[in-house]
Parts: sequence; C-alpha cells; structure tokens
Amino acid sequence: MSSINSEDWSGKTKPLKSVRLLDQVRERVRYMHYSYRTEKAYVFWIRDFIRQRGMRHPRTMAVIEVEAYLTHLANERRVAISTHRQALAALLFLYKNVLNIDMPWLRDIGRPKVPVRLPIVLSRAEVAAMLHYIDPEFRLIGNLLYGAGLRLLECLRLRIKDVDFSRKVLIIRAAKGNKDRVVMLPESCFGALRDQIESSRAAWAADRAADKPGVSLPYALARKYPRAEFSFPWYWVFPSSGFSEDPQTSVVYRHHQYEQTVGRALARARDAAGIDKKITAHTLRHSFATHLLDSGVDIRRVQELLGHVDVSTTMIYTHVLNSSAAGLRSPLDALPLPTLIREPSIPDRGWAPMHREGLHLTV
Repeated sequence: MSSINSEDWSGKTKPLKSVRLLDQVRERVRYMHYSYRTEKAYVFWIRDFIRQRGMRHPRTMAVIEVEAYLTHLANERRVAISTHRQALAALLFLYKNVLNIDMPWLRDIGRPKVPVRLPIVLSRAEVAAMLHYIDPEFRLIGNLLYGAGLRLLECLRLRIKDVDFSRKVLIIRAAKGNKDRVVMLPESCFGALRDQIESSRAAWAADRAADKPGVSLPYALARKYPRAEFSFPWYWVFPSSGFSEDPQTSVVYRHHQYEQTVGRALARARDAAGIDKKITAHTLRHSFATHLLDSGVDIRRVQELLGHVDVSTTMIYTHVLNSSAAGLRSPLDALPLPTLIREPSIPDRGWAPMHREGLHLTV
C-alpha cells in the first residue's frame, strides 16, 4: 500500500494499515515513557506530514519529501523555530523508532538553530504586586511558583504525600526528564498550604462517601496498589472541581486544577498590578532563579533547585544579571546642559528647530 486514502484520517473509514501506523506511534511513545504531550505532538506532525505529501505512506518517502515538508513549514506556514524542530523530531521518531528505517540522512538533515532568548524577569516589587492582586483562590499557587521555582504542572501535580512541613521541603516527582528533586517550602506558605490540604481532605472525604472515582497514579501503581488511588496521601493538593476522562486510558478520574485557569488568573493579576510585560507562570520561575543568584546563592544550588541537567541552562539567568549594559551610564545622560548664544550672523542651514530669532544651541 503506497498511498493512503484521505478517508483514513477523517474518522469515517479507517483501514487497518493506516490505523496501525498511528497506533504504533502511540505505543512506541508510551513504551519509551514520553509524556502525553509529546505523544499528541508527534501524532499531529506525522499526520500532517502524510496529508501534506499527498497521503503517501511514509515508507515510500525519504529525505526529499521530509526536507520539502520542513521547507513548507518554514517558508509557507512560517512556523517558529521550536515548532519546526518539534515537527522534525516527530518525523525522525517515526522513521527510526516506528518504521525502523535508519538512513544516513536522518542524522545529516539540517536543523534550524535555536536563538538565545533572555527570559522575562520581574523585579521584586513587581512580583509582590502580582501576588497581591492575584485571585485569592490562586494566591497559594502563585506563591509556590515563585517561592519554590516550580514549573506550573509541577505545582498542580503535587500530592499530599509530597509536602513535608517538618523538613520544610516539597518533593517534586517525575518532573521534566522524569527526574525527582527536592525544593524548599517557603515558611510564609505554611498556613495557606495547611488550609489547602484541609480543603482537599474535605473533597477527598466527600468523594469516598459518594463512592466517586479516585485519582490517576503513575505507571502501574494502580495495579500494584489497587486502593492507592482512593487513599488521601495520593490525593491532589490542588484538586479540580470535577472529574475528567484520562485521554490515554479513557478511565474517569478526579484531575488536578487546569493550567489554563491559573494562566488566566495571572493575566488578571498582571493587569491589576499595571505591569506591562508578557507574564506566564514560567515568568515567576525565571524571577525565582534570577533573584536567588542576585542574592548570592551559588549557581550549582540554583541549578539543583530548578532541576536543570546542565548548568549552562541555569547560566542564562546570569546573563540577565551581568549584562554589560547593566549599571553603565549612557553617554546621552552625560551630555551637559545646552547654552544659548546670540550669533545673528550665522545663516539658517536647515536646522531651524534649533535656531530661532538669531539664537542657536551650542555646548
């Protein structure tokens, strides 16, 4: 089968071979323990590639078709460099890990260089204003994002058992790169966090009394510990108000709060504080790292707190602090005040705005 009918992707008819291709992609992604977001992205770009290349099967295509598709993304659809690289990663995954085609061009194909971008960082006063104006419902989340340098999903995925008041730490499980790490728990959050845990306990007790579904567990823990998903230690610190279906297993669970609601709360707080910067949850993490380095904390400790594999990733924040422009005085600010001198004999040479009634500026 060298081509794929368009109905394969419409949801009306699904021939076995075309369905099996995307199913194989999903199975392989899950086998390699990639995130669900990666799975969705890879399936999207592989489907888009097949559609754009006339519904041909990927086995009938090689470097010419891949490069033509990437050129189409860059020149006609004008996608961002990060999007371009994600699409390329999806195609390389398809050929190497799903179709088992290891060709030299897979290694030699050109990759656009990612530009170095300095992160947006808030001043301490701006952070204080943001956290003051944020909706009370989301204030604790905002405090933890800044106070512990958490990624948004790391914060929302906190479980009761991951909070250690005695050691004043939070345990971040299966973070980016599937790594665990320990971060500080700000003492100023103790009271609000205890109140939030009691609120979660009430929601958990109501779910158990009503025999509602539990929470999702990572990997095979639900089979190994059948009652764990209904136990309070595994319950979310920030549970959602309702239930939702797991897109991978179709099982209904109590989910944690959604990222979009937090993002909208931060946008409202930014507007209320009068801050004219593009702010996301990650901006608070950037500010956490920059302010720690500014206060003299060793960069290796900051790297560990952020969960960066390479210290060069953490060093981007030193560029914000140690920019050659920081602290330097512009020559414009060093200009002396102008003096008015009467020289009526000097003709007008086209600089009339600086020359009126025989007066011109000199220094």
